[in-house]
Amino acid sequence: MTLSKNIVLVVLIIAISGCYHAKITTGLDPSTTVYEQTFASSWIFGLVPPKTVEAAEHCPNGVAMVDTEISFVNGLIGTLTFNIYTPMHIKVTCASGSAELDVDSDNSENYTVLTRTQEEFTEDIQLASEKAVETQKPVLLKVK
Repeated sequence: MTLSKNIVLVVLIIAISGCYHAKITTGLDPSTTVYEQTFASSWIFGLVPPKTVEAAEHCPNGVAMVDTEISFVNGLIGTLTFNIYTPMHIKVTCASGSAELDVDSDNSENYTVLTRTQEEFTEDIQLASEKAVETQKPVLLKVK
């Protein structure tokens, strides 16, 4: 009987100590500006995610990295609530430079498009996509 209790205890400890961690980078240079939410509320095993972080308010130059995790404390709270409530830790690192797309004119085809209807817009997107596939280079589509 003590062997089965020990096995249950070991499984419980492993389950509680398991942490989730995901990091997304955009390729922009990070700055020292960081916005964090230590207890962003998610519900029902994370099926209902936390509220969207409005990064534009905190990062005028764009986002360099988003780091989400369920720390030990977050996981413990989730376990105690049977994962009905599972808080997450969200950390947004702002970019240091401009968030505008840097397109080298030697390596891309640039189009300036004046669009009036949905059909014309769809056609413009299609033409730009075909050109990008054909040249294997980025295509900048400017809509005015």
